[in-house]
Amino acid sequence: MRRRQLLIVGAGVCVSSAWAAGAAGTGPGFDVQAWPAKSGVPAIPAADQTGQPWSLPSLRGKVVLLNFWASWCEPCRAEMPALQALAAREQAQLAVLTINLKESPEAIARFVQISGLSLPVLRDPQGDTARAWGVRIYPSTVLIDRDGVPRATVRGALDWAGAEGEALWRPLLQPARKR
Repeated sequence: MRRRQLLIVGAGVCVSSAWAAGAAGTGPGFDVQAWPAKSGVPAIPAADQTGQPWSLPSLRGKVVLLNFWASWCEPCRAEMPALQALAAREQAQLAVLTINLKESPEAIARFVQISGLSLPVLRDPQGDTARAWGVRIYPSTVLIDRDGVPRATVRGALDWAGAEGEALWRPLLQPARKR
């Protein structure tokens, strides 16, 4: 279907606005893929743009959303306010880390200043982190449960502060079932 084609932009792939809006209103502008069984937990960049260190083990006990984005990606920019609102509202039980693809520190700083973004921005200068996490579509958000286990990847933009977003992350607050 032509309307659901992906738009290749720069060094990555960004969900086109036609797809993000749902072709002819036929569905959401995102899909959810279960994290592959027996896959490990890749590393994340060690520090954000301010120099604050981050690690997934230090966030155990919280649900973590790893949002992969770029400032050239319109759907990425469009979902940032919802991610920021969610992070502020649920900070006791949820952490949102954003990982920027291949942009310079100056470009990131400009975007942060213009947008008023206060979420941590970790830089992926060569795209190695995105590759390790299996991200090829932007935005993509990896959902990690309270035990530090990746559970799913959401490809495409959505209202994370609304009901659709909550339906995806809130169940991860429950303890994992023993296997």
